[in-house]
Amino acid sequence: MLTTPPDGRAGIDASLVTRLLAAQFPQWGHLPVTPVAADGWDNRTYRLGHAMTVRLPTAEGYVPAVAKENEWLPRLAPSLPVAVPSVLAMGAPGEGYPYPWSVRGWLPGETAAPERVADLRRFAGAVGEFLLALQSCDPTGGPAASPHSWYRGASPAHYDEETRRCMTLLEGHVDTTRARAVWDAALAARWHGRPVWFHGDIASGNLLVHGGELTAVIDFGTCGVGDPACDLVIAWTMFSGDSREAFRRTVRQDAATWARARGWALWKSLLVLSGSLTTDPARAETDRRIIAEVLDDHDRFAREGAGAAG
Repeated sequence: MLTTPPDGRAGIDASLVTRLLAAQFPQWGHLPVTPVAADGWDNRTYRLGHAMTVRLPTAEGYVPAVAKENEWLPRLAPSLPVAVPSVLAMGAPGEGYPYPWSVRGWLPGETAAPERVADLRRFAGAVGEFLLALQSCDPTGGPAASPHSWYRGASPAHYDEETRRCMTLLEGHVDTTRARAVWDAALAARWHGRPVWFHGDIASGNLLVHGGELTAVIDFGTCGVGDPACDLVIAWTMFSGDSREAFRRTVRQDAATWARARGWALWKSLLVLSGSLTTDPARAETDRRIIAEVLDDHDRFAREGAGAAG
């Protein structure tokens, strides 16, 4: 059961949101403002009445997403098979809060925990179909992968130093010899395709379900135009077995793209494991599992490739 986190993270609380609304959007100033139960890290989100939300960046690095989503979500939405956030207004700094912010339409549903999904294999296919639709959207003028996307959509080589440092820290805790082989393969698998739209953070917390089915995709803060490999990480973080294979078949990506995707998954899991190893055993166990499955997946594809070559 989800519990609402304590209000006030990053200096943002319901009182601040109420003051911002009263000053800039008085037509909504009378509506109740309440923290949402499943709050993200990059932004704080509040329910505004019954039909809206207010979304506020928690740090300067997340500010570019506000204008980006405001411009591009309305353009992308008509081509996508499920709902995405609708931006109703963009607020300005004020009341001691230093960043732009936005008012969105409320999307019904719950985050896609596995126990809320009716059929995980069918759900994996639906996520894959969403990604194909997103990649089919016209990329002309879209924001190329760069700091605004935290380099999602670019080469994972941006995180090479950090990844290798994590592997050194985790010697004896994960199979770093195999991990280095996966990482080297990811860097060698250069992307030569045409730029396409990517979401940048396809994860269970950014997928909404209703009645057990995918109904919406949220948090496009790391979206952009570039290499779609970063959007495949959910193959290991949420899917396994039949659902992973259903996702793999649906997205129809080549071996090099999957190699880069394994690199993205490895980087993030190594980074999180490095920080949680002694502080959060449950989180550490999750990342150990993801790393092990990424390594096994790499070995499996290496064997299959060797067999095909033979």
